[in-house]
Amino acid sequence: MELRLERVAKQVGARHHLYPLDLALPANGVTVLLGATQAGKTSLMRLMAGLDKPSAGRVLVDGRDVTGVPVRERDVAMVYQQFINYPSMTVADNIASPLKLRGRLDRAAIAQRVRELAERLHIEPFLQRLPAELSGGQQQRVALARALAKQAPLMLLDEPLANLDYKLREELRDELSALFTAGTSTVVYATTEPTEALLLGGHTAVLDAGELLQMGPTAEVFHRPASIRVARAFSDPPMNLVETQAEAGRLRLPGDLSLALPGLAERGPVTLGVRAGAFRRQGRPGDVALPGRVALAEISGSDTYVHADTPLGAVVVQWPGVHRLTLGEALTLHLPPEQAFVFGADGRLRHAPARSLPVAVQA
Repeated sequence: MELRLERVAKQVGARHHLYPLDLALPANGVTVLLGATQAGKTSLMRLMAGLDKPSAGRVLVDGRDVTGVPVRERDVAMVYQQFINYPSMTVADNIASPLKLRGRLDRAAIAQRVRELAERLHIEPFLQRLPAELSGGQQQRVALARALAKQAPLMLLDEPLANLDYKLREELRDELSALFTAGTSTVVYATTEPTEALLLGGHTAVLDAGELLQMGPTAEVFHRPASIRVARAFSDPPMNLVETQAEAGRLRLPGDLSLALPGLAERGPVTLGVRAGAFRRQGRPGDVALPGRVALAEISGSDTYVHADTPLGAVVVQWPGVHRLTLGEALTLHLPPEQAFVFGADGRLRHAPARSLPVAVQA
């Protein structure tokens, strides 16, 4: 399915849920809608599904205008954070329901498909139970399995893993990515987590306060955010941002420090952006050494997050591995120039690491 939105907007009273935007989804691929709560992700998905009608603009499926076509007349599978299952049916019957409605498979083929999905989503032991006998996370996986079983041309998933524990989310992301790749559906997946967008790959559309900020292949949007707003939305931990001055291929930093950026043509006030994972513990030639003190150190999974006070101000650092640091401890952070982002006074990207590629930016 090819889904295209042309100057679509949604306004209720004086409130803008979505400002006019254009969006074309890659057919049979995964598009991630990334943004904070109330960025407009759910509003956009409801317009795609036909649950709501846009205040302006058109929704086209394979070139046909379906703007006024209700959801019951479209072939769409949906999973929301608030899971919905048939309470009087067993888990097996819930998953099988869209297959039975289509009537294209015999009983043995339906049972096999149900088992395959249940196994991949870790709910095979519960096939004969009713939804009320399951935990919230298990019920959400049942809803996911039912949507996947439908094999609809368009599949919409609105934060489907939000109710699951961390370890299970990690496992199911890999499973879902494989299922999406093997399937033939055009998938739209909404999330607030940048890491989830990177793991799913495909394309990413970054939204903020009802605006579409940038759309492109996920890795390209991550490595070349079009603006500070995109960089904030697509960084976890948040990108470190420092207001400074650019002059003759170099940034003048607080504390009588400077950062050489030979490819930078910008002059005047700019914002330096550095991702938390860019700082090194051991310096290399060309790095800028930042003296600092530990304000907070926390271990999360296999990474250590350090909040440090430096001449650049308070920065957040992400180091792989477990590092034991004490409050107030002196340390030196090493900033590599090749990891620097520079945003102009208008907030637009002026300089990015050389490995980044150009992407299409929403006007």
